[in-house]
Amino acid sequence: MDRSDRRTKYEIYADLLRTIAKRQECTLTRASYGANLPVDRAKKFLQFLALKGFAKEENVNDVRVYKITKRGLEYLETFKQMRKLFAALEEKI
Repeated sequence: MDRSDRRTKYEIYADLLRTIAKRQECTLTRASYGANLPVDRAKKFLQFLALKGFAKEENVNDVRVYKITKRGLEYLETFKQMRKLFAALEEKI
């Protein structure tokens, strides 16, 4: 795999948040599958996102689930807009 094929941490954040938003609440395993990450790495990223207020951890029927917050939704929208801007910069003239 070429280094340029790797996702940035910001893309991984967006993938995790999109997965959670799609399901409304998401277990660690489901989030890791949705973002195509090993569970241990997904856990670290999700803990970071929860710490920063982009997601929140809750216990539902003794199962830890993640939910997206308003701030997480704002991140997804901003990330989407930035990708459009970057794509426009890459267009050939």
